[in-house]
Amino acid sequence: MDNKFSRSHQWEFDGPTIPASSAPSVLPASLSSLEAIDPEEALVVATSSCHKLFFLYIAARRGFVVDNYSDQAFGVMGKNPEGKTYMSKIALRPRIEFSGSKQPDAHEIEEIHHDAHGQCFVGNSLKTEIVIEVA
Repeated sequence: MDNKFSRSHQWEFDGPTIPASSAPSVLPASLSSLEAIDPEEALVVATSSCHKLFFLYIAARRGFVVDNYSDQAFGVMGKNPEGKTYMSKIALRPRIEFSGSKQPDAHEIEEIHHDAHGQCFVGNSLKTEIVIEVA
């Protein structure tokens, strides 16, 4: 077997179907799809999304109005102690804009991130180091 088959496939969810593939950094582009989401990207995005949703919930419960929340999250691949490739780190880099008369200070924002991280069931399911880099 020559292993020269396309790794492109579809992820089917409750509604949409999303193109997926192996990462071009793992296999040549001829066997991958540059336009598709790879499993490593999906893991980072799922972690980012879960953290964001808990952050928004906690901020609202504390009386803060979030106008914009964006995240340029990324993952780092490495080798575990057994020599197997794994996602060694996920860095969340949220940028948040608040409005309204009640504005959180840096300590309150850090506290909300800490609480969101503790409640995020995706993050709680991973062995990966997850860091939050707040600007």
